[in-house]
Amino acid sequence: MRTFCDTHAHTIASTHAYSTVHDYFTAARSKGLQLFSITDHAPAMPDAPHYWHFGNMKIIPRVMNGVAMLRGIEANILPEGKHEVQGHRNLSALDIPANLVPFLDITVASFHEPVFTPSSVKTHTRAAIAAFESGLCQIFGHPGNPHYPVEPEEIVRAAKDNNVAIEINNSSFTHSRIGSEAYCLKLLDTVDKHDWKVVFASDAHIAWDVGEHQACIAKARSIDFPEQRILSTSPHKLVAFLDEHGKQLSKKLADWLESLPTMAS
Repeated sequence: MRTFCDTHAHTIASTHAYSTVHDYFTAARSKGLQLFSITDHAPAMPDAPHYWHFGNMKIIPRVMNGVAMLRGIEANILPEGKHEVQGHRNLSALDIPANLVPFLDITVASFHEPVFTPSSVKTHTRAAIAAFESGLCQIFGHPGNPHYPVEPEEIVRAAKDNNVAIEINNSSFTHSRIGSEAYCLKLLDTVDKHDWKVVFASDAHIAWDVGEHQACIAKARSIDFPEQRILSTSPHKLVAFLDEHGKQLSKKLADWLESLPTMAS
């Protein structure tokens, strides 16, 4: 199994990360990666960029040296009733104002301790499902986090009902969110049971880590998880999935998609 897409990475705009967009294009090309996403933290996080950062991603070329980049955000799942950030009233349980949505190719929705104080399985599950039902996110980020346990059956059913892919986060197996493995394996099993989809993501905070999915691949193989459920193995699959959310990336990236080797489709 080989992955050609990475849906979750951070630049120096999130100040606990250490690489530029240019660094990511360079690293992705050197690794044979075909598509990556820049998903810096949304403004409810203490060191996140201002909303304008995300709107202005339109100035970044979509394709450089054969590698495509999606303009994204890692949105924060907000506690119930706390939907105002930096003076903006948000559309839902995510810190994304309405006028930002048209600028985004991809949104990862995640729990983070500085924004959402860990609570109960019921509370986490309800908040995540509210994020899915908002229609604003396409991926549920690092759901194996042991600080935010969720009810796997409810989460996967709701994700499928709202066309939200479940992220399996490589860094959760290596150096972040220690203790995630059992939760991730349970989620993989539940996704397979319900005939749903996952993405494998590096959650890179430095360009050298972009496209690193080896731990995800190893865990998936350990339980015979079907490769056809993994969107990250093909840009065509990932773009088609995002098009289902009205992103029209198949048109925006038409020439580039046509140029890709058939083996990657």
